[in-house]
Amino acid sequence: MIQLALPLLLTIAVSLLMYRAAAGRTARMLTDQSAPLRDAGLAPLLVQMARALDVPAIPVHVFDIDPVNGLAAPDGRIFLTRGFVQKYRSGEVTAPEMASVIAHELGHVALGHSRRRMIDMTGQSAVFVVLQAVLTRFVPIIGFWIASAITRALSSHLSRGAEYEADAYASALLVKSGIGTAPQKSLFLKLDRLVGMKGTPPAWLASHPATADRIAAIEAREARWHQPV
Repeated sequence: MIQLALPLLLTIAVSLLMYRAAAGRTARMLTDQSAPLRDAGLAPLLVQMARALDVPAIPVHVFDIDPVNGLAAPDGRIFLTRGFVQKYRSGEVTAPEMASVIAHELGHVALGHSRRRMIDMTGQSAVFVVLQAVLTRFVPIIGFWIASAITRALSSHLSRGAEYEADAYASALLVKSGIGTAPQKSLFLKLDRLVGMKGTPPAWLASHPATADRIAAIEAREARWHQPV
């Protein structure tokens, strides 16, 4: 028992330290490679969402990289990539659709997904250590690979759950601010084309739910919201 517990505890401790170090590096990189977003088309929508949240403003930053993405930093800042902003300014994405991305990232912040990700990472490391220890006793050659596959599946499942939660938060915020969920759904329909997906999706997209499932979840929420109480 002690032989299994000691590596498990060490794995958790190392995972926590690695996550904190990575979060610090990420924050510094984002600061160095970003600038505040200033856009006349998005500004009124950000004001609407800020009023709905009863906050003075919603700062958004542009991260100077090409891939199309939005992200919520561990320190709570919201970023859109330069590639995404270029799609918007070229007319491929509308201002309300960009607002839906910002609302989604606000959901990650409000729901504490960065902190939960740290807990999930340590839990996944613990699961991997236990599975590897058990499986390699019975299937020595492939036990490591089975443990890795199970851990990756668990990670993807947890990540998809967080995406659904952020989608739900975004839907509620968009409705409350008067923007509505139509831009959220229309953006999902464009997502594969925007990221230029052919064959294997980007790593960040592979951990997201399928587009049809995300839209179905939004429409199910809308149906519940329109039911008489």
